[in-house]
Amino acid sequence: MHLNFYFLRQLAQALRTKVVGMQVVTAFSQHKAELILGFARGHEELYIRAQLGPHFTSLSFPTEFKRARANTIELMQEMQGQTVEDVVPHLNERSFYFILSGGYTLLFKMFGNRSNIVLYKKGEAIRLFLKKFPADAELDPLKMDRPLQQNFAAFASADGNLRKVYPTFGDVPALYLEERGFSQATLEEKWELVQSMLDILEAPEVYYIIRFQDKLRLSLLPLGEVVYTFQEPLEAASQFTRLYLSETGFKQQYEQAKQQLERKRYVTQTVLEQSEEKLQELRHNRSYSQTADVIMVNLTNIPPRATEVELYDFYTDQTRTYTLKQHETPQKHAERLYRKAKNQHLEVKQLEEKAERKMEELIVLEDALQALSEVENYKQLKVFLREYNHLLGSKQQEQVQIPFRVFESEGFKILVGKSSQNNDELTQRHTYKEDMWLHAKDVSGSHVVIKYQAGKSIPNTVLEKAAQLAAYYSKRKTDSLCPVIYTPKKWVRKPKGSPPGAVVVEREKVLLVKPENPFAKV
Repeated sequence: MHLNFYFLRQLAQALRTKVVGMQVVTAFSQHKAELILGFARGHEELYIRAQLGPHFTSLSFPTEFKRARANTIELMQEMQGQTVEDVVPHLNERSFYFILSGGYTLLFKMFGNRSNIVLYKKGEAIRLFLKKFPADAELDPLKMDRPLQQNFAAFASADGNLRKVYPTFGDVPALYLEERGFSQATLEEKWELVQSMLDILEAPEVYYIIRFQDKLRLSLLPLGEVVYTFQEPLEAASQFTRLYLSETGFKQQYEQAKQQLERKRYVTQTVLEQSEEKLQELRHNRSYSQTADVIMVNLTNIPPRATEVELYDFYTDQTRTYTLKQHETPQKHAERLYRKAKNQHLEVKQLEEKAERKMEELIVLEDALQALSEVENYKQLKVFLREYNHLLGSKQQEQVQIPFRVFESEGFKILVGKSSQNNDELTQRHTYKEDMWLHAKDVSGSHVVIKYQAGKSIPNTVLEKAAQLAAYYSKRKTDSLCPVIYTPKKWVRKPKGSPPGAVVVEREKVLLVKPENPFAKV
């Protein structure tokens, strides 16, 4: 009921006692579909925070507001300095307006996902907060009252149909009446039930935040589970907004982030599989260069203008049938195959780079989903959304900056940080307590991580290769042997304020290895 006519009327009346006589000192926006209005009188301040998004609309009333230094836009500057002379609720409509000095009027149209705030000068709309509703410029705040016949005669004529006589009730009052036997009552009894409820709606002593049908609601009526009660409508609206965003809003944003990450992971996984499949095909098929070699060795054995010939393939030690072109000499045919072989080599290289890049992106997305699964409340979600904003863009082709290289050995993924800043990101964001962490002992170098696999121990051969990488990507790269420390990530911590890449390691073991990249292509 936070957008219900009866509540908005109470809200407007409460605002009148607060804001009349105050001056408009600011109107600005920091987020899409959010308008902050500031009022002041001496040292007294009041803010109206209007959130007019497509999924949630509300008004809240903080007594102070810390404006961000950046990304704010000043709006509706014409009304700044004007004094609020009155606050007027509309009759039977989900809206109200401020009468300001200087001939200005400020309309609050609270129509759910079509809500808007409009500024008028002498009856003409001069500013629409949400320009996507251009028809709102045609609204006249002085003509938005809806007179309705709501006497017993009208009620009887409608046969007790609430929607026809009281279209402003909404679902909560209707459910409240139903709990009191409205459907089974006689017409006269129904009328009495409605009048008793109207006494509460028109002069509520308490404002409720309830949980009804698994939803958090603001209500003028005690229905379902009463979570909180308030004496003032402004406080009730503010607390409802805060609770809704921290609970219901949390669920919506959590699921949205999860769906975006899972969709990107699916696309990345699909591209990776397709690249690996194509690589497998190119690597195992007979290369163009091998076919060209066989033709060149057998030039004297190929009849002129032959389109098909059987030749001995010394690569497979068997006779094969080769297809030729009638108007192309065998030598020209071989030259063309050599050119294709060169292109095939480039294609393999490009596919290898693409597969490696997609593998890196896949790990980043899986780590983000793992981090999201550990988010439990709205505060943690806000931190997550800020840190992983670069992964939550709508464009699938958005380039993800990967802070590590990826190698794979015996099914285990080995991650190697690319710089000191990347080391921090790798260890703090992409590594979990069961992963194995490695680093060249007593010198600067890359953080190296072996990703944990449930139910599997890391083979010594994998551990040794990871240690070689840690030595290779360190200042001991040119040494003949290098000591490398390793320990589960849970024993690695980063002190607050320490330089990039610096960590404290406990319970480490040491492995002596030769610095080299065991995965280097020969």
